Amino acid sequence: MRSQRITVFPDVTNLPLRPPAVLAKAAASLDLLSGGRVELGLGAGSITPAIKSIGGPVRTAGESVSALEEAIQVIRLMWSGERGVHFDGRFYQLDGVNTGPVPMHPIGIWLGAYKPRMLGLVGRLADGWVPSLGYLKPEDMAEANARIDEAARQAGRDPSAIRRVINIGHDLNAEQFAELAIEHGFDTFMVSQDLMDHIAGEVAPKVRELVAAARGAD
Repeated sequence: MRSQRITVFPDVTNLPLRPPAVLAKAAASLDLLSGGRVELGLGAGSITPAIKSIGGPVRTAGESVSALEEAIQVIRLMWSGERGVHFDGRFYQLDGVNTGPVPMHPIGIWLGAYKPRMLGLVGRLADGWVPSLGYLKPEDMAEANARIDEAARQAGRDPSAIRRVINIGHDLNAEQFAELAIEHGFDTFMVSQDLMDHIAGEVAPKVRELVAAARGAD
């Protein structure tokens, strides 16, 4: 509450453990309290035994993607401020709910996605893509971006409007960071706390120089 610029961003929320309508209300409330500084990261769900052990629904991989698509619709309906809203999905339902609160700003929905159906969902419905380096291999980035872009175009969306953020859990040099930005379109890097001082103080300035030089050459 004392900060002015820090954004709250779950990276990412395990959807099977959180009803999307309730999650939407929590995110909107926090957005109002923080003055519009909340974004929402969503994952279809992983570590099935852990989900089952706490009473969450056990779904196949395909069902998890379908449930996530429904959840995105439910969340956005809950942010609409409308009254008497209905949604009749396979996994989630709304039965005449009075929605709200309405967020202070348009909260972005970001998806942790790697496989074709999830990447297509990013392109069709999400505001951003937030994979983790390691799970996403450098050699797979071009194809993954292409799938997102094609899905966006087919949905009548501008692919460039979908932001690309990547989690990085180990040290990289400036050239590697710059390649992620220049070649693959990642505009933000999320790094672990133990790397933050080194990257912010030594690596980031060089990355900015490399990216600026490359884009200036274009």
